[in-house]
Amino acid sequence: MVPALTAGFPVQARLAKAELDKVAVTPEPGARAPLALPVTDASADRATSLGAVLDGHPALLLPVDYTCGNVCDPMIGLSADALAATGLRPEDRRLILVGIDPKDDTATARARIAAVWGDRPGGPAILVAGAKEIGELTGDLGYRFTYDRSTDSFAHPAAALLLTGDGRLARVLSPLALDGKDLRLALAEAGEGRVGTLSDRLALLCYGFDAAKGVYAPLIGRILVVSGVVTVAAIALLITALIRVRRRQEISAGGA
Repeated sequence: MVPALTAGFPVQARLAKAELDKVAVTPEPGARAPLALPVTDASADRATSLGAVLDGHPALLLPVDYTCGNVCDPMIGLSADALAATGLRPEDRRLILVGIDPKDDTATARARIAAVWGDRPGGPAILVAGAKEIGELTGDLGYRFTYDRSTDSFAHPAAALLLTGDGRLARVLSPLALDGKDLRLALAEAGEGRVGTLSDRLALLCYGFDAAKGVYAPLIGRILVVSGVVTVAAIALLITALIRVRRRQEISAGGA
């Protein structure tokens, strides 16, 4: 199963380690999303603002690359499943996607999310914006990413930003490890305007190979490590079982 998970990654990432080390979520105390930020709602092809989309409700905001085939797709899918598992009403468990690539238009964003969302009920707010607006939003929230011109791809944190109804950053979460029960509690706290302890640094990358080290990106690396440990353990158990069977056969033969 591991090759399928890694198949979407570029053959080689070209960003240097120093550039990748800058990619993280490092919010300042009191970080807040700019509610007046102009964005385009790709679902309706209409201009709006981030505040209008938030509409006074807590929401999970995911900065994504709509043409990314790496971690973005499972990040969106797992976030959707976790939100559904909270059991909250749709208006109390909003998912807002915002593109980090200003080249992505509304048609591209709609097509990508339709493919990822599948037959799940409802749907997220799908937003696109210009380079200036993207820079303002990510800068205010401490979300730092970088562009790789050689592969036309982005190295960006795989992070879910939980916002309160008035745009304050309440928590930084990993969308790949969301639990419905815990997310429900976090959303309830955000709905009350409470802000939890923000991560000092969330640096799980949505990017391919780290050329500086010649290893997989952190997510895939962890998957490979776990898979390797399980494989070695299985082989060890098989060898142990075969040795025991051989000894029993030798004992039986000796007794005969």
